[in-house]
Amino acid sequence: MPRNAAALLASRSPNSPVPRAADSDRRRTNASVVLRSVLEHGPVARSTIARLTGLSPASVTDYCARFTGLGLIRESATPQRSKGVGRPHVPVDLDASRFVVGGVHVAVPYTTVALLDLRGRVVAERRIGHDSTSPSLVLARAAEGLDALLAEAAGTTPLGVGVAAGGWVDRDSGTIVDHPLLGWRDVPVRELLGARTGLPVHVDGHARALVNGERLFGRARGSRSVLHLFVGNVVDAAFATNDEVHHGPRSQAGAIAHLPLRGGTEPCDCGRVGCLQVELSERTLCRRAREAGIVDGVNPTHVVAAAERGNPVAVRLLTQRARMVGRAAGLLLDILNPETVVVTELGVIRREDCLRALREEVGDARASAVVPTSFPDSVLAVAGGSVMLDVLYRDPLSVCPSA
Repeated sequence: MPRNAAALLASRSPNSPVPRAADSDRRRTNASVVLRSVLEHGPVARSTIARLTGLSPASVTDYCARFTGLGLIRESATPQRSKGVGRPHVPVDLDASRFVVGGVHVAVPYTTVALLDLRGRVVAERRIGHDSTSPSLVLARAAEGLDALLAEAAGTTPLGVGVAAGGWVDRDSGTIVDHPLLGWRDVPVRELLGARTGLPVHVDGHARALVNGERLFGRARGSRSVLHLFVGNVVDAAFATNDEVHHGPRSQAGAIAHLPLRGGTEPCDCGRVGCLQVELSERTLCRRAREAGIVDGVNPTHVVAAAERGNPVAVRLLTQRARMVGRAAGLLLDILNPETVVVTELGVIRREDCLRALREEVGDARASAVVPTSFPDSVLAVAGGSVMLDVLYRDPLSVCPSA
């Protein structure tokens, strides 16, 4: 549930003059909590929104009128009868038919481009393989992919593009500062992709993006604190408390690639042994599977497919990896003590034995707090789109073009 808007302003005397900046912040906060209430509870009566947010009925009615005019919400076709005497309520709900956001996720072997509606649902998606990891080429092809998806989505209006990637991503400048596996340094993604698409572009790390996706649309909705652990070719984490994701100076929070993992044996380029990323990465999983004669390539889904066919070595590799992910999750639980831990890892997403192994490693007392991603079939598309959707739900009146 979004934070009570009145509580955010409770410390301010009602007779005190309100500076313009503070007044703007108040309007932005109020607009955010109203639209979040419609997202989470719609179809919902305006009187219920007022009760949930602490705003006056008149303010809620005003914001709902503005959102209706902008095309973000609509009145429900079926009025709701009140329990007492009086006219029936006409609830409001999101209008997910008019606007979309673009999502771009840059992974090591490919880029995912997608369109998402206002509920975070994937409308269209395509994957673009990397013939080259040149930033200009990768982003140019991403822009072309988005253009193609938008051409097929007739009748919808794009609000902007969200870009998610691993490595060190500076949200404020829209820059991928350092992505060693791609060989990218100081790439001005917002500038380059904005110039090619003509749309507002927002950029963030994929673990932070997925925390936002989970708290807006997934299992972590309503959790007071959420940790997201992303385990792919890149391993990183993100932490949100009271609906705010922690970024740190220049958005460096969540860089856990070189944390030591108990029991790790893989040598790392940093000179140590058993660092999280080198131990848990999909590259390591595929190399071990090739050495065991299970696969002959670098696609981790082939290891999962071998396990589904009953290959015992593939099953062992996946469950062992899940146990090591559980150790990493346990370490972060000890440090941050979140209410909910969301894990994005291929085996945990696809196999109950891997989820069970992870939870066993975490321990019975905290196992129920650990859940797999809410987006098993579209996690990368949701990561990209959630960057833009987070901006929308934080400041809806500045994002919608006709506002």
